[in-house]
Amino acid sequence: MKSDKISEAVVRRLPVYLRYLNALHKREVATVSSQELGQRLDLNPAQIRKDLAYFGDFGRKGIGYDVSYLIEKIRHILKIDQQINVVLVGAGNLGQALSNYNAYLKDNMKIVAVFDAFPDKVGARINTLVVQPMDELEATVKEKNIRIGIITVPDFEAQHVADRLIESGIGAILNFAPIILKAPANIRIHATDFTTDLLSLAYYLEDGKEEAQYDSEQVDN
Repeated sequence: MKSDKISEAVVRRLPVYLRYLNALHKREVATVSSQELGQRLDLNPAQIRKDLAYFGDFGRKGIGYDVSYLIEKIRHILKIDQQINVVLVGAGNLGQALSNYNAYLKDNMKIVAVFDAFPDKVGARINTLVVQPMDELEATVKEKNIRIGIITVPDFEAQHVADRLIESGIGAILNFAPIILKAPANIRIHATDFTTDLLSLAYYLEDGKEEAQYDSEQVDN
C-alpha cells in the first residue's frame, strides 16, 4: 500500500513502536508480541497489528515479532535507514537546545546546518556546528542535500523562513513558531506549539481540591 494512503495517526505511531523496540534490542530481547507492545505502550494490540499490517506481514503466529527484523523494517518505512540531513533556522535558546540534543543522537537523521539572521549569533559554535548567515541558506541546502527544515524563529519571521526553505528544495518542515504556515500541497509541515500544548493540559486538571476547599469554607461560615 502506498504511504500516501496511510493515515497520519499510523505514521505517528511508528516512531513510538521503534523507540520501544530499540529499548528491547538493547536488552537483547529477541521477540515481542503485540500483546506486550500494547501493554507497554498503552495501545490496543489489535491496533498495533493493523498498523504494521499496512506495510507487510512482519509477525509469526504464536511467536510474535522478531525485534531486530521489525526495527529494520520500521526504519525502512520511515526512510531512516538512509542519511537524512536537517537544517535548523533560529539559533536562539530553543534552537541551541535542539542542536545540542541532536549532537548525541545515534541515528541517520541529523541537523547538519544552523542558520540565524542576527549578526551576533552568526559564527557562534553549537557543538560541531557553526551558525551560518541566512544568505548561505539556499546554497547549503543544495550542497548538503538537506531535506527537512526546522523553524525556531519568532512567529513574524516564520512564514518568510518557510518560503525560503521550500524554494531551496526542502520537502518537509517541523515548525516550532506559534503560527500556521502556508505551503504547497506537496510540502509536509508538522507544527509543535509548546504554549498551546501546555495550556490545553489545564483543561484536564482535576478540580476536586478547589471544590473541596470551597465546600469547607461554606461549612465554616
